[in-house]
Amino acid sequence: MLKVLYEDDEIIVVVKPAGVESQAAKRFAPDMVSEVKKHLVINKSCTPGKEPYVGVIHRLDKPVCGVMVYAKTKNAAASLSKQVAEGKMHKKYLAVLCGKPVDNNGTYVDYLKQDKKNNCSRIVDKSDPESKRAELEYKVLDCIQTEEKDPQYLSLVEIKLLTGRHHQIRVQFSGHGTPLYGDGKYGNNEKAVRKSLALCACHLRFKHPATGR
Repeated sequence: MLKVLYEDDEIIVVVKPAGVESQAAKRFAPDMVSEVKKHLVINKSCTPGKEPYVGVIHRLDKPVCGVMVYAKTKNAAASLSKQVAEGKMHKKYLAVLCGKPVDNNGTYVDYLKQDKKNNCSRIVDKSDPESKRAELEYKVLDCIQTEEKDPQYLSLVEIKLLTGRHHQIRVQFSGHGTPLYGDGKYGNNEKAVRKSLALCACHLRFKHPATGR
């Protein structure tokens, strides 16, 4: 069942489960666009006999869960996409880190290079012509000492994403010595690898494309 947080004639805001693609998948696995379309047809929120329009505005990595907005009209899609391009769509995340950041509040500014062939990114020098600036702010909400020696600590952090780079949160925290719990791609500890990634998009703020609210 699709979990809908808000819906009107212009937009639909839903919760993406971990393990589901944000947009149409190449294989036969479920994806959010298909699930939203199915919801619109079942609830008669589209023209009968016509495939509903679902505009993809932003994306979450497959192992990440959280709140997403999709457009139900092309005008709404254009308005929301413009907000994303201008940095006016604000996103916050909750994550569990392996270890403790040096400071309880901080900002990470790095330069990332995407490797599309291997579907990963890495921190590189600013002089790299293919690098892109990546910035985020974080705040440690809680920290516990585990019974295991590695990782010895687990930290719950709130993250404000200021840029939207490929695998940005995962790459930056791993690069600063505190990989996300459950991250098999960027984690540096085999014991930290779990079936799910401890990262959730918990907050999304934007202006409604029709009302401006």
